[in-house]
Amino acid sequence: MSADSKAPPTQAHSAASSPRMGLRERKKERTRRTIRTEAMRLFSEQGYAETTVEQIAEAADISPSTFFRYFPSKEQVATADDLDPLMIRAVEAQPPELSPLRAFVRATVEVFDALEPDDLEFEYQRMRLIYSVPELASVIARETERNVRMVAQLVAERVGRSADELEVRAFAGALIGAMSTTFDPTTGYGLDMDKIMRVADFLEAGMAL
Repeated sequence: MSADSKAPPTQAHSAASSPRMGLRERKKERTRRTIRTEAMRLFSEQGYAETTVEQIAEAADISPSTFFRYFPSKEQVATADDLDPLMIRAVEAQPPELSPLRAFVRATVEVFDALEPDDLEFEYQRMRLIYSVPELASVIARETERNVRMVAQLVAERVGRSADELEVRAFAGALIGAMSTTFDPTTGYGLDMDKIMRVADFLEAGMAL
């Protein structure tokens, strides 16, 4: 499955919100989404380097000080991954008889299938930005390491081992590295489930060439 919606996102990752949030939490979540949506619009229209925190705050109808209560920097607006809690919950909910690899693949399918079109397009837009802006190049390495740690922890809990074990970290690194090859920056990072399934089969077969 791939998605190439051209419509600009109207909000960012509403799927990450809890339906039981109170009024104050919902207002904070709306403000956070507005900041990210307006920031992405400005990044697209005038460039990442040319966009200032003051411009983002003005577009979101907030003060710069309010901006910094939500994001410590302009970089964090682009790099914050709202899918993490959704992925963690989805992996933890997978049947115990599934292998860690299949649990992650199924969780990925469930999370992306559940996203609203605007949220999905926002995520693709965010990834395009990270991989195309030189100022954000260092983010890729940090995000990769962060994802390896997250996957290692989830795998360790699933199989009853330590997240620091070499084999657990090797599995996490292999999974993150292999899955990253399914995203093509030249095509807008559409989610291609055929590629994801092929990679999962390849890993499960021991990566025999």
